[in-house]
Amino acid sequence: MLAKRIIPCLDCDLAIPLGRVVKGIEFKQIRYAGVPWELATRYYEEGADEIIFLDITASCERRDTMVNVIKKTAEHVFVPLAVGGGIKTVDDAKNIFNAGADKVTVNTTALKRPEIITEIADEYGRQACVVAIDAKRRYEPPEDKIAVSTPEGDCWFECSFYGGRAFTGMDAIAWARKVEELGAGEIMLTSMDRDGTYDGFDIELTESISSRVRIPVIASGGCGNAQHMLEAFQKTNASAALAASIFHYDEWPIGDLKRYLSNNGVVVRL
Repeated sequence: MLAKRIIPCLDCDLAIPLGRVVKGIEFKQIRYAGVPWELATRYYEEGADEIIFLDITASCERRDTMVNVIKKTAEHVFVPLAVGGGIKTVDDAKNIFNAGADKVTVNTTALKRPEIITEIADEYGRQACVVAIDAKRRYEPPEDKIAVSTPEGDCWFECSFYGGRAFTGMDAIAWARKVEELGAGEIMLTSMDRDGTYDGFDIELTESISSRVRIPVIASGGCGNAQHMLEAFQKTNASAALAASIFHYDEWPIGDLKRYLSNNGVVVRL
C-alpha cells in the first residue's frame, strides 16, 4: 500500500519585498503566519512529505510567481516543492522548475485555456503538473450538473478561479475527469466552504472526485486536527491531505500527526 502523504500549504502574499505566509477563512479574513522559507524549513525538519506554495494573489493581480522564494527555500529543503499562482505558460513553469520546484499547480489558466495542462505534462511529465480545483457547494443541482447526496441535501460543486474571486459555472467533478484526460498528474482539491474553518474536510466532495479519477487527489480545506485527516483517509480515496493553520500556529506538529495516523492504521512515512 502506498503511504499517504502529509502536505503543508503555504499561502503566500508577495505584495511585500520578502513575502509572507498568510491564512484565511473561506478565502477571506487573512492573518499573518510567517516567513515562507522559514516555515518550509521547519516543516521539512518535522517530516513533511511535500510542501506546496501558493501565490494567492498572482492570478488576480497578474504578477509573476515566487521564483526568489523558491530558490531560497530549495537551498535547505529537500522534499518535493510544488508552486502555484500566476502560471500562464510553459515558460512560466520553466522558471519555477529552474528555481528548484518539482511541480507546478495551475487553476485559473487551466480553466481558461485547458491545453496548458497538456503542454506542461508533455514538456515535464504528468507528475510535474498538478491541477488545483477550488470548489464550492451549490444546492438544488440543475440537470446538467452532477448531483451529490449530502446530509444537507443534494448539491453540486462549482469551480472557482482567480483565488476564489470569481466562479465559472463549471462542475468540479466533470472538470476533474477532464483534467485527467488532458494529462494532469494530480489534483489539489480544496473545499471553499471548509477552508480555514477547522470543521474538517468536505468528505462528500473529496470522495466524489477521488473515486472517479485514477490520478492522486490531495484533500484540502478545513483540517482542524489529526482526526480530520484520519477521517479523510478512511472515508475517501485521497492520496494525500493538506493543512495549513494547524501547522502554522503550532497546533499539530507534523511528527505527532503522523504518529497518530500510523497508530490508527494509516500507512505514512515516519
